[in-house]
Amino acid sequence: MTQPADERFGPGEGVGRPQAPPPEPLPYPAFDGHCHLDMIDLAVADTLAQAASAGISRVITVGVDTASSRWAADCAAAFPAVYAAVAIHPNETAAAATTAAERDTVLTEIARLASLPEVRAVGETGLDYYRDSAAPQVQRDWFRAHLDIAKQAGKPLMIHDRDAHEDVLAILAADGAPEQVIFHCFSGDAELAQRCAHAGYLLSFAGTITFGNAAGLREAAAVTPAELILAETDAPFLTPSPNRGKSNTPAQVAHTVRALAAVKQLDVAKLCAVMEANGERVFGPWPA
Repeated sequence: MTQPADERFGPGEGVGRPQAPPPEPLPYPAFDGHCHLDMIDLAVADTLAQAASAGISRVITVGVDTASSRWAADCAAAFPAVYAAVAIHPNETAAAATTAAERDTVLTEIARLASLPEVRAVGETGLDYYRDSAAPQVQRDWFRAHLDIAKQAGKPLMIHDRDAHEDVLAILAADGAPEQVIFHCFSGDAELAQRCAHAGYLLSFAGTITFGNAAGLREAAAVTPAELILAETDAPFLTPSPNRGKSNTPAQVAHTVRALAAVKQLDVAKLCAVMEANGERVFGPWPA
């Protein structure tokens, strides 16, 4: 693949760690359901080529504020193997606007981006009670606004949920969820997974499921129907074992896919095929 001349698609700032070695290629195509291409310390074209060599043929790149959401949409327009998700991350909500007028302007722009054909989800949005970057009520107000945008655009809602499970589920129930909901980097237990599955929500598992101390996550994946499972990297963060401590890229989702297949007691190729179907059902068909 030839890299576009636009410097926006050159190397990002990354996280200052060495690159992880490439994984063994998957036996069937798969995709990375959530990453941040703009933060990876490689040019987008190189990142995608590396991913393709591991059997990862497509990625969803995700915005966390207005600037990165615009970047994600532009990147998806430039690369057929990329789709975008756009939103204001809950940890960015306090900084995104200081007045009601500014908030309306920001949300209008997110809604505009969400209407673009290359943008296939609204996210990552949600609640993060682990950090105190924004007051809970501020986060809840923005989350509800993003929920409305997703429904108006007819796009899936991609949720960031950290230490806020009950409030996230309550808002979805009270306001009415879009047709498709994805819990990005699912962090709950088996009981929460069953509640989400009962509601028809998809659970996207990141490299954390490969960690030695993540027995609870593996139990959650075990009780989740394969038809509601996605795999992601959240690159450049959350690098899966055996490459913890190194910078993450979409290629590394191959390790997460294999870990999920082991938990689900499914053939790797079979799970890849199921998750590909899940992705097409949620995000729509990819370009031929």
